[in-house]
Amino acid sequence: MSVFGDGLDAAVQKAFTRPAPKSAPAQMRYLVRQLKGTKAVARLLRVSQRTVERYVKGQIKRPRPDLAARLEREVRKRWQPQVRARARQRAATTDGIVIDARARMGYTAPIGSTDQDRVRHLTVALPPQYAARLFDAREAGAGDARLQEIAAEALKEVYFQDGGRRAGSLEEVRFTDIEHLEFGL
Repeated sequence: MSVFGDGLDAAVQKAFTRPAPKSAPAQMRYLVRQLKGTKAVARLLRVSQRTVERYVKGQIKRPRPDLAARLEREVRKRWQPQVRARARQRAATTDGIVIDARARMGYTAPIGSTDQDRVRHLTVALPPQYAARLFDAREAGAGDARLQEIAAEALKEVYFQDGGRRAGSLEEVRFTDIEHLEFGL
């Protein structure tokens, strides 16, 4: 489970203009249209081609829990790609992204400052360049560790240093023990 990746995906999904198909037969029909055939869908979901055909015809309506989860995930991944791309583009160029996090945060600073980690709940609007970096890293397949580093750099600049107006000698921000993380576009 990817906390940062799932959070970014959820933020983009909020931009959808129509709800994704809910029933298993409707989801299966959507995937068959997208992948242009039942054979490709069967391979993707690791079921037989005949099973996919039966879902499409409506002969089977309720999948096993593991198949239902795979089906839901694959439909969400492919649902409204143009809307998804526009939302990412808007966040990366003009709007930025909002991060709402409750986590242990601290920093490395010169001697004499109180740099002890503590749990903080922050809701911070990040500038578009950090949204672009987060989405680019997600698309490149970066793991949660890399996405967490980018978020920590963004929090360092925007929250702790306030765009260069304070804490200029701050070296590094630690962003660990995440209890809650949500992104908004």
